[in-house]
Amino acid sequence: MSTLLEKQIVELLQERDEKAIALLYDHYGSTLLGVAYKVVRDEELAQDVLQESFVKIWKKSDSYDTSKAKLFTWLFRITRNTAIDKLRSVRTKSDKEIQIDVSDVYNLGVNSIRPEFMDVRENLGKIESKYQIVLDALFFQGMTQQEASDELDIPLGTIKSRLKIGLRELKKIYGPVLLLSLTLNLIHLIPS
Repeated sequence: MSTLLEKQIVELLQERDEKAIALLYDHYGSTLLGVAYKVVRDEELAQDVLQESFVKIWKKSDSYDTSKAKLFTWLFRITRNTAIDKLRSVRTKSDKEIQIDVSDVYNLGVNSIRPEFMDVRENLGKIESKYQIVLDALFFQGMTQQEASDELDIPLGTIKSRLKIGLRELKKIYGPVLLLSLTLNLIHLIPS
């Protein structure tokens, strides 16, 4: 990456300009996903780590100091630490007994979505139906990716691809930061 572009991203981050996140995602997203994957060794988990990392990057953008580390080094550390935390969290969860019959997690529905995000259904209509179906199953019907694969009779890999492309299409409508916020709010509706 050119020094000029890196400098521009840093300036946008410090100004809290949403364009910074889009530029970071476009130029570092796949590399940081690789960093996350190397730690967690699971593609879905790595994608979660990447989302969480971008939220942390946005929240900590004012703490970045160019004299202490290069931009990539700073991004790398946040992503790697988030991946390690996620791995520990997953291990801790799997060690605990989960009582599904007592939990309301699986009973969440469309009514539990916050009102400010209700136009998501309307905007889903603006993308191709094959992506709409997958996003609807995952976010509004509360299915896991495997359940959506079984229910829709679509291979799991295709579900994952359509989710990624569908979110990319929504990014064009909402913009990167709004989509990130939307995704993080909707992700809480998906049973793990």
